[in-house]
Amino acid sequence: MHDLRFAHGGPPLGGWLRTTPEDFLVDEDLGFSPGGEGEHVFLHVRKRGANTDWVAGRLAEHAGVAPGAVSYAGMKDRHAVTTQTFSVHLPGMPEPDWDGLAEPGIAITGHSRHHRKLRRGALAGNRFTITLRDVAGDREQAEHRLRAMAAHGVPNYFGGQRFGRDSGNVNRALAFFAGRRTPRKHHGMLISAARSHIFNAVLSERVGDGSWNRIIDGECCCLHGSRSWFLAEPGVDGLEARAAAFDIHPSGPLWGQGPLPSRGRAADLEQTVAAAYQKLVDGLGRQRLDQDRRALRLCPGALEWTWPDAASLTLRFWLPAGSYATAVLREVAAWREANPPSDI
Repeated sequence: MHDLRFAHGGPPLGGWLRTTPEDFLVDEDLGFSPGGEGEHVFLHVRKRGANTDWVAGRLAEHAGVAPGAVSYAGMKDRHAVTTQTFSVHLPGMPEPDWDGLAEPGIAITGHSRHHRKLRRGALAGNRFTITLRDVAGDREQAEHRLRAMAAHGVPNYFGGQRFGRDSGNVNRALAFFAGRRTPRKHHGMLISAARSHIFNAVLSERVGDGSWNRIIDGECCCLHGSRSWFLAEPGVDGLEARAAAFDIHPSGPLWGQGPLPSRGRAADLEQTVAAAYQKLVDGLGRQRLDQDRRALRLCPGALEWTWPDAASLTLRFWLPAGSYATAVLREVAAWREANPPSDI
């Protein structure tokens, strides 16, 4: 992440992140409410200093079901205070006394029934409240930077969590592609790290030439708030206006098999960048993944900030599923982490 270009200039502030779990608050937004009936119990859980998989295991244990009967929409950081929903499959079974769960760091704050399980990725997004401590730097420039971020968005980089401790997942992906025996349960994680690494490199190049938030020749455009995308055909009017209005966004590759769907200048740039990672490209091509796209621009919703004291800055914003709070934070502050994220 440190080598990736900044859209609004280098960060004007420095500070400490995650000095306590309360400095990193995450509230999951499913985008829907359970129906009230069905075989699945949806549990609204508040956790502090706890890994998502560990919480799922404790819920399964308390309910007397197999671990596979518990599911969730997304991983949440351990070194944080987070709220999220878990589903527990209880077909024809009595409902446990959820108030009787006594586990440090876990609180069940509500529950309801639903007709189907909660699946991975089935969420609208997350609301973040992040506080930096021992902040130093140019506060006036930081205010200017934050206003620019609210108005124009930030590059939609994959965050460091995607790449594992010390960014080791990319090297592990290379070893996996070269034939090293790797547990099947790690395959998806390593493939994602490889795709994300190439995407970040393409995005950094687009930030460098100033096109990360503009539609260029041969662009594949992502619809705002959707995973859908389309090729910008030559001569189609209004695309720049739609991009300026945040209705569509330029995109970058999530590499797979076959030719890129982009054309012209966009495809040339992507091919040139990817050539530096040919072993990753070749390895991904053998995984039978379709070429896919991801928006290059991230628009933090309802971005607000306050200065609780002279040495603290608190940011509040909403992000869609699949995006990273660190992509927002890095544009305004460089930080050290007292407790690095460990969601994987």
